[in-house]
Amino acid sequence: MVPKAELHVHLEGTAPPHLVRRIAERNGLTVPDGVFAAPDRFAWRDFLDFLHTYDMAASVIRTGEDYRDIAYEYLSACARQDAIYVELIASPDHAALVGVDDAEHLDGIAAGIDAARAEHGIEARILLTCIRNYGVEQAVRVAAYAAGRPHPYVVGFQMAGDEAGYPPGPFAEAYAIAAGAGLGCSVHAGEWAGAESVRAALELPVTRIAHGVRAIEDPGLVDELASRGVVLECCPTSNVVLGVFDSYEAHPLPALRSAGVRVTLASDDPPYFGASVGGEYAIARERFGMDDDDLRELTRTAIEASFAEPGLRRALLDRLDDGDLQRR
Repeated sequence: MVPKAELHVHLEGTAPPHLVRRIAERNGLTVPDGVFAAPDRFAWRDFLDFLHTYDMAASVIRTGEDYRDIAYEYLSACARQDAIYVELIASPDHAALVGVDDAEHLDGIAAGIDAARAEHGIEARILLTCIRNYGVEQAVRVAAYAAGRPHPYVVGFQMAGDEAGYPPGPFAEAYAIAAGAGLGCSVHAGEWAGAESVRAALELPVTRIAHGVRAIEDPGLVDELASRGVVLECCPTSNVVLGVFDSYEAHPLPALRSAGVRVTLASDDPPYFGASVGGEYAIARERFGMDDDDLRELTRTAIEASFAEPGLRRALLDRLDDGDLQRR
């Protein structure tokens, strides 16, 4: 099997319906109306409605134990699909909205990472994300919090939310704080906003772009991404299900890769889109015509572009080269 790695998955968005219901019951809560379209399926109509459903589902997550269970269950599932490394995007804002303080939030996620490593050998780290539609001031707060290195597993800074309504430029201060502290930086762009959002993102101190696939609309930008070695965190199933592209055949990942852009595979918000890290690799094989060597190259790119500490990156590359899925 090909060892796998993913750099783009939103922690709250990994919890499937059964886990959301279990957490709500444990916390004495009722899942808000409108979250589920069926017992095993979330309800949403378009991207902004998806964000609303995501927020409602996340509202039942109330304790560090909840975050521990979400991280552990997701990483365990990834390990069963031969993943060796995952970067979890965690939102302090979502935790704060339901009264979970920063320490409890991170300690819970870290406990889930530790449990999954002990049981399955998978490694994971945390990217703290601001939510752009919560405003610049809150983004600066999250960046300053991340810059303080509140936990050894916090290795990066990200920005999610309503990309089309909130371009990256006004958030330069937040990124300067995070990058100045030595955190790896990525930003959502080139998903719901076009190539111009990717070009604007390149004004920030980022080495990766979350999605970034609409860069294909600007050949000069594609050349710039390739020459600068910027890595795109591609989520094909998310893009197709949400309607960014009509089909896998229309997805630009193969064209971007052929143009020399470094790309990786990720599942984004897996239960909302019927995705998984293993499923994305299968799509790359079946729809994009990649073989084992190509898929290993994607994993190598993900590990090399990860924000993990150098020693862990070296160990992960050794595992990839050895084909070792279980080393602890």
